[in-house]
Amino acid sequence: MNRITVAALGPGSRDDLTLGVLSALRSAKRVILRTGENDAARYLSEEGIAFETLDPLYDQAEDFDGLIALCVSRLAEAAEQDPVLYAVPDPARDETVKALRNKGLIAGEMPGVPLSAPYLAAAGFPDARRCAAFDLPDALGDEPLLIEELDDRLLAGEVKLRLLPVFGERQPVLFFPPEKEHGPGPCKSIPLEDLDRQPAYGAYAAALIVPRGLKDKERYTVQDLVRVMDILRGENGCPWDRAQDHHTLRPYLIEEAYETAAAIDEEDWDHVAEELGDVLLQVVFQANIGRQYGTMDLSDISTAICRKMIERHPHIFAGTRADTPEAVTETWEELKRKKRGFSTAGEAMRDVSRGLPPLMRAEKVQQKAATARFDFPDVQAALDKAAEEIGEVRQAVQNGGDIAGEIGDLLFACVSAARLTGVEAETALMGATEKFIDRFCRMETLIKNDKKDQKSLTLQEMAVYWNSSKRA
Repeated sequence: MNRITVAALGPGSRDDLTLGVLSALRSAKRVILRTGENDAARYLSEEGIAFETLDPLYDQAEDFDGLIALCVSRLAEAAEQDPVLYAVPDPARDETVKALRNKGLIAGEMPGVPLSAPYLAAAGFPDARRCAAFDLPDALGDEPLLIEELDDRLLAGEVKLRLLPVFGERQPVLFFPPEKEHGPGPCKSIPLEDLDRQPAYGAYAAALIVPRGLKDKERYTVQDLVRVMDILRGENGCPWDRAQDHHTLRPYLIEEAYETAAAIDEEDWDHVAEELGDVLLQVVFQANIGRQYGTMDLSDISTAICRKMIERHPHIFAGTRADTPEAVTETWEELKRKKRGFSTAGEAMRDVSRGLPPLMRAEKVQQKAATARFDFPDVQAALDKAAEEIGEVRQAVQNGGDIAGEIGDLLFACVSAARLTGVEAETALMGATEKFIDRFCRMETLIKNDKKDQKSLTLQEMAVYWNSSKRA
């Protein structure tokens, strides 16, 4: 089989043909164009250069992948008979050329004017990241992005939906409408939300997005947050931010996590997003400090958690089985024990972080004990234990014993009762505290409505109002 030489025909206009490619087209034994629907193909006809096109295959294919397969098959058949010069607008962007490369059918490639040249020249940009509309990159950064081949309104709508969460509805876009034979037409500035509302689309339609400056953006990415933190901790940054270290930020991380949990309980999702942003800020802040002092950076953090998640989910990444949430939890705990070298449940208990809130840590320790089959048989037994501990607290108070120790035992028993009923002790105590605050405020309102001074009331008198607030 003769292998195929690929030549760049250019963005569409005859003016974009290079002398080298034109010379090769004149001398080639067999010329096949990806498409004849452009001004360059018309010029070849005017010059008497014979060629075939793959245009008829477009109607035969059921989808894009099918079209590529048909094109490659036709080219391979042609190369069985003669050396083929295959001309496409831009080999670097052409899927048929990529498929030919994968099959080892290409003998050589002749460069030419890239598809992006007319767009960038019209927009006054020296360069931009390029992609086809059907192949948007996963990561969208701050560099200009040229989106080519906006073939139809449906595809433009899909592109818009991908870009809106990153750039926002009002992000300016330079839109290039298609001119059938000469490539792109004059560009116009439109908001991103109008990308799928233009009069015409086609192979030469394109959009150029130039991200706005940091202060002017409508939407921000994690990388934007990294940049903000770099500025704040830079040479001319904020004195407070520059003064922080790993330890001074510790209480803020705990505080933000609790505020996020409270927002989730309220189901105020805008507030949740705001609070999660505060948590994310703490991560980026710590990473920035770590990069400065050589302790860690953001890639160390993302690497650690990705590696952990992959290792802890062998039923997803390693072909093992875990069909229920309980099986996943059991696998997770077993992998942690192996990873950290635990041989006993006691060692696993000691590993539960002391930085956790005491009620939460108590619950996790009890769960470790339960895996070793050391647990109350049922919630009634836990309640009996709590009643026993109340008696021991009374005795300690009366006899001057270890009151703190006995109250601790009582709280630990209460955590057991909560756990065995499926209630989180932290959540239960938080709810009780909020309930107390609400009732107290209602009591104050009742006293005020009776035109009485709360400071002058006895405890028994306030109890009357308290009971009324409970009934309310």
